Amino acid sequence: MLIVEILFLLRDIVIACVAAVWNFLITPKYKDVKNEIVLITGSANGIGRGLALDFARRGCILVLWDIDEAENEKTAQLVTEAGAKAYPYYCDLSERKEIYRIGKKVQKEVGDVTILVNNAGVVIGKSFLECPDEEIENSFQVNTLAYFWTIKVFLPKMIEKNYGHIVNMSSSLGLTGINKLTDYCSTKFAVVGFNEVLSYELQHDQCDGIKTTLICPQCVKTRMFEGCKLRILPTEAWIASCRFFGTMTFMDGFVGNKKD
Repeated sequence: MLIVEILFLLRDIVIACVAAVWNFLITPKYKDVKNEIVLITGSANGIGRGLALDFARRGCILVLWDIDEAENEKTAQLVTEAGAKAYPYYCDLSERKEIYRIGKKVQKEVGDVTILVNNAGVVIGKSFLECPDEEIENSFQVNTLAYFWTIKVFLPKMIEKNYGHIVNMSSSLGLTGINKLTDYCSTKFAVVGFNEVLSYELQHDQCDGIKTTLICPQCVKTRMFEGCKLRILPTEAWIASCRFFGTMTFMDGFVGNKKD
């Protein structure tokens, strides 16, 4: 009966809400990831390098993808010094065929990836009309479409074994827009939607051994956002007072990921 189904739905919602509050108040136990094969895109610096070192300390095998070969080799060296194995690969994440090719190479040379961390990203840092068409396309290729292609490479084996974890790096800017970040915010909004639907599909297909995680960090001081400033002031609503927050001037000091 419809009433019974509604009651069951309400029960599930209440249980989910209580669990969410519990997990917020009580720090959950860390997942044991020892000996997992972890692939991180955008591993040459910033968040990617930090994640690589953290996974290394937890006893993982690291596969490192980046277009910056020199810095990626440094990350690999740091991972090795931390006592873990590292396999750095040059990969242009704006190229779908390149992702497929390197992905198959990893499967052959290292093994089946069990934790995939889609982290690589680029940003233009200009107002919409100032953004060159090719750079907009590149933003979507790296920040969004690359997530599709990497998952297409490694998800089939995860499904076959009903085991794995997919981590998609979005941003707080994938939840609310900001001035001079039309390309970046759009791509990160897309990642939020993609991760949500992907998780639904895995649940629908009863792949309960495959987990997904969406990460939406605040702006982190990395080379990508070098020179940016955000003033946080007391306010009642984000939208009504975005100018007061400084969001309109956030990108004015943008320098970008420039090499010395």
